[in-house]
Amino acid sequence: LGAAAAGARVMTSSSSPGISLKQEGISYMAGMELPGVIVNTMRGGPGLGNIAPSAADYFQATRGGGHGDYRTPVLAPSGCQELAELTFLAFELADRYRNPVMIVGDGIMGQMMEPVVFPDPIDPKDLPEKDWILTGCKGRAPRAMFSMILDVNKMYKHNLKLQEKYELIAAQEVRYEALGVEEAEIIIVAYGTAARIAESAIEELGPNGLSVGLFRPITLWPFPVKPLRRLAEKASKIAVFEFSTGQLLEDVIISVGERAPIYFYGIPGGVVPTPAEIADFMRSVDRGDGTIGRRIEV
Repeated sequence: LGAAAAGARVMTSSSSPGISLKQEGISYMAGMELPGVIVNTMRGGPGLGNIAPSAADYFQATRGGGHGDYRTPVLAPSGCQELAELTFLAFELADRYRNPVMIVGDGIMGQMMEPVVFPDPIDPKDLPEKDWILTGCKGRAPRAMFSMILDVNKMYKHNLKLQEKYELIAAQEVRYEALGVEEAEIIIVAYGTAARIAESAIEELGPNGLSVGLFRPITLWPFPVKPLRRLAEKASKIAVFEFSTGQLLEDVIISVGERAPIYFYGIPGGVVPTPAEIADFMRSVDRGDGTIGRRIEV
């Protein structure tokens, strides 16, 4: 908090339990409108759990995590190149909106090695001036920063100001990737490492197999509700695959509603399915028999 308040670009990282311990500080940063980047390499839980890949911190990341009405933009890379690019983006978004930004990966991504090409950094002149930082008040009026606002009317107005910012982020910063979805009968929704497995499963099904497309949210918040909703109006079925027991699923339900049947396959605790298993899930979805995964009643 102190370094961010003094104008430095700051980042912290941990893996699930450590991020839980940081939630109070993240809430303070949101309340004080301090930019910063938080990286969570998610692992199996709950509790101390294990160090295997997981995506069970989705709710914690996308719903705030700490106390109070606040949001953090959440970026979900699916490989090392995108991890590099989204880290650049995370710092840009944090500075642009004066807000903490989260990057979420998993235990596979945390140990993965791939070649990357670093993007060109943004010109600092294209970002808002940091005319709020605490650098000493010689020659100007003093500045102060608080997350405690005891006057309820001032706290009310501050919350409205924050909500206006979150609405702006939701309107301008939605990011996603859609592969082969326009003519697909089944659209599988997945992010991070799970999306890479799903993409391999689609390739395994082959060009003469099922008509399956991939919808990959890159921003988990703001979630790409409208793009997925439009696709659901044309697809015959929506499938959801994630490394948890149904957290991404809730945002898919909000987006899709009753526009298409929704099927779910979630793997908790750090178990990583193979592309062949996900291909079998796709075949089960096509048959509608629920032998792998389950149909969700909306």
